[in-house]
Amino acid sequence: MRNNNNLQQHSRSIALYSVYQNKLLPSTPPYCGFRAAFFSLISLLFIITIFIPASANQAYNKDTVTINDIESGNLLIETEQVGQYQLAPRIDTDVEIDITGLIARVNVTQHFTNPSSEWINGIYVFPLPENAAVDHMNMKIGERIIEGKIKERLQAKKIYEQAKLEGKKASLIEQQRPNIFTNSVANIGPNEKVSVSIQYQQTLSYDQGHFSIRFPMVVGIRYIPGTQKVGGFNDLGWALNTNEVPDASSITPPVTESGQGHDNPVSIRISLETGFPLANIESHYHTINKQFDGENKYYIQLENNVTSANRDFVLSWRPQTTYEPQAALFTQDKEDERYGLLMLVPPEVDWNKQQTISKEMIYVIDTSGSMSGESMQQAKKALLLGLSQLKSEDWFNIIQFNSDIEAFSKQALPARENNIDLAQAYVHSLYANGGTEITPALNLALSNVSNSERIRQVVFLTDGSVGNEKQLFTIIKNKLNHSRLFTVGIGSAPNSYFMSEAASLGRGTYTYIGKIEEVQEKMTQLFLKLNHPILRDIEMIWENDIAIDYWPNPIHDLYIGEPLMISLKLPKDQKQLIIKGHTNQANWSIKLPITNGGEATGLNVLWARNKIQSLSQKISYGANAEEIKQAITSLGLEHHIVTKHTSLVAVDVTPSKPINYNSKDSAIASKKPHGWNMNIPGQPLHHIPQAATPAQVNILLGTLLLIAGFMLRKYVIS
Repeated sequence: MRNNNNLQQHSRSIALYSVYQNKLLPSTPPYCGFRAAFFSLISLLFIITIFIPASANQAYNKDTVTINDIESGNLLIETEQVGQYQLAPRIDTDVEIDITGLIARVNVTQHFTNPSSEWINGIYVFPLPENAAVDHMNMKIGERIIEGKIKERLQAKKIYEQAKLEGKKASLIEQQRPNIFTNSVANIGPNEKVSVSIQYQQTLSYDQGHFSIRFPMVVGIRYIPGTQKVGGFNDLGWALNTNEVPDASSITPPVTESGQGHDNPVSIRISLETGFPLANIESHYHTINKQFDGENKYYIQLENNVTSANRDFVLSWRPQTTYEPQAALFTQDKEDERYGLLMLVPPEVDWNKQQTISKEMIYVIDTSGSMSGESMQQAKKALLLGLSQLKSEDWFNIIQFNSDIEAFSKQALPARENNIDLAQAYVHSLYANGGTEITPALNLALSNVSNSERIRQVVFLTDGSVGNEKQLFTIIKNKLNHSRLFTVGIGSAPNSYFMSEAASLGRGTYTYIGKIEEVQEKMTQLFLKLNHPILRDIEMIWENDIAIDYWPNPIHDLYIGEPLMISLKLPKDQKQLIIKGHTNQANWSIKLPITNGGEATGLNVLWARNKIQSLSQKISYGANAEEIKQAITSLGLEHHIVTKHTSLVAVDVTPSKPINYNSKDSAIASKKPHGWNMNIPGQPLHHIPQAATPAQVNILLGTLLLIAGFMLRKYVIS
């Protein structure tokens, strides 16, 4: 926008100058031709100087460059000086994932490189899994390593800012959302490289017989609703903070196209130790190489070593049939406490003996601009498949939303053939455009609940690219009633924090579809869950009715093929665990003997992370926000975890930046998600092509000025 405004101002200036010229010097016969030539030349000089990127002095400013200084494609950041740019800092990432049993330990090393001639502070907004427990950080400068310390968030920020002011190198890891973090690195010198390693732990996913792990690589472009305000705007994100998303500027990093400038390359290496033979290993969106050492241990890496950070990496594996787990328990003794991680696949229920109950299916489809391209194709195909799965006793409706909402029908319709045909034609007509206003769509989908005995299930198909998650969670809690909410994440980089948390609050499940070829398989699995009664009201107690300290709490409803995955504290004097729940027609329970289980490390961190997530959910249920904040802060400090209220900070004791130099904050661009067709918001960075050399421009200017001077001298003498 600034370039367009400048161009308009330049055009106005030229037009005004022409008017002024005609009024000041009316045409007269003796000097008509000369004046016309003279002022044409002056106008030409004026136009040239307006569009020259910088003066000779600016062109050789040590802190900035011009277009003509660039010998190859680069990302440049505009400065306040017209035609002057700053080289953008670069980020390269190495990921090492060590998987043992049900647990993954991940080390993410971010290499910050400053290609400019000035001191900068790099700020990188990056994603992690929504269930990641970030507990360690190291900053490497040359051969020296500085270990990060956990502090209360405001204190950590103060320490970082003071170090930045004193010219010391420092790194600050902050959580903006459970799946969005920022890494701020202070005082990176000209042409210098600083590496920051972040470590986290997470549990694996298990569904329908498959284990899987996902490593997100790009922060999806968020829709920011609400009234804009200036307060707190840090000038680094492309969005202003609003009343609905008060930290919008912290979760909207600048975005560039893949293949434009530096591609934020990511390398991934995985060590997979299962303890049992596998039927298959599959990378869903990236080509990999696999090696097997003969001891049930596999080594996996990207085929081309690196990939552009523009879509999530997902790896899944399936045990051979005879090794499919029914139960697994891992334990850890730490500081007089015993922590456990339990996975239990509930026994199969004879569904043929269950009474068939009709369903009321409400399909909600996101048709906002962020869904354009491949995402819209996936969503429409999934919705059409959903309509084809309806039974004659079912009822249904469709709601589409972007900046506005629209329902296919004022109320749910019976799944008769003519209604299905009309609905399919309606789906084919949908296209992506506008904003992602999920709030009215949720309100409508969870309203108009009939008093019938039909099971009401809401299937929400979206990429979840919004920043007002907290507001949406409150709506789900307040309006869910007897409905169940199932989320389907669409696209190469959906907002999995929103999708998984919404499904948990909605007592449903989250399904991720990353490419159109997966729609049939993933939606078929979802319909299998939708068509069977749920196991609800699950609780865990010891055999003598003593309460258990377990998380998540409450346990969300379970569906066919899903396991219980629980972090808990284990009293050393208890031997048997009782798990109870209800189906639609009967009670269900199982007694599980507690042994020492397999040994594992970091279970205390997983327990604390799950407890923090459950405490955060309680805010949506009206819990005291200040008490929850204090509890989360205490857990973060005790277990050395990055949370909303605690951060990791590392500071080098020795100043490295000369005191007479200033360092500038510089955001590092994310890549546009793969398959995303919508225009990039903000456009704060530019890919600058090669242009004419400064010497050529100076020669042209010099020649024109010489001619102008000669003509002016001749005119004055005459």
